[in-house]
Amino acid sequence: MSPLRVAVVHFPGSNCDRDTLWAFREVLGEEAVPVDHERATLPAVDLVVLPGGFSYGDYLRPGAVAARAPVMRAVRAHAAAGGLVLGICNGFQILCEAGLLPGALVRNESGRFVCRTVHLRVESDRAPLTAALRPGEVIRLPVAHGAGNYRLPPGEAERLAAQGRILLRYADARGEVTPEANPNGSEASIAGVADAAGNVMGLMPHPERAVAAWQGSVDGLRLLRSLLGADEGAERGARGPETWIPMWTP
Repeated sequence: MSPLRVAVVHFPGSNCDRDTLWAFREVLGEEAVPVDHERATLPAVDLVVLPGGFSYGDYLRPGAVAARAPVMRAVRAHAAAGGLVLGICNGFQILCEAGLLPGALVRNESGRFVCRTVHLRVESDRAPLTAALRPGEVIRLPVAHGAGNYRLPPGEAERLAAQGRILLRYADARGEVTPEANPNGSEASIAGVADAAGNVMGLMPHPERAVAAWQGSVDGLRLLRSLLGADEGAERGARGPETWIPMWTP
């Protein structure tokens, strides 16, 4: 099985790109390359990752300037062709600002930056990021953001849930979705979603910070392995885009 080719985009202010490259290269053994925000094209890759950080200093709104960077034209084309795209934290904000994912991420309800480990309940296994996990399963990942409060137009959360596009919700250790377990006030406690086709995914927690025991959790490794279609020995491609894309009707 040949390594998956991964591009990790760097914007001015990105601060999780090296961690993400390390996770894919050193932990997962995949081919991962950095890509500068000013590039007009992408190298031949299977997966594009927009990492966490504070792109362009979060001027205007988090992700607003990065969504208009030259490289985003190539990211749009990659997504339109069915290529995998994952946005983590600031990357999730960028994908929303670019219109590749629904909704918007605004300041945390508390008005304060939150940095801690949270529990997440898997809601759907109908996208590559969670395909190897079971709905209802509880995982632990760190969050670190000041604008992770996910907002949607009226009725949109219900529509996304009906389509299996809500991938993760904030929950307690037992998997109960409660206001106390929601670190930022996100609507319906949503922590991760997918687009209508299923190949563009965004989440606020950081899987790249939970890929080794010394980090306190390896549940991020499970998500990334799921994304690569390699979790628990499953052959990559066994649940590829040809499987999950037709599942949803926009």
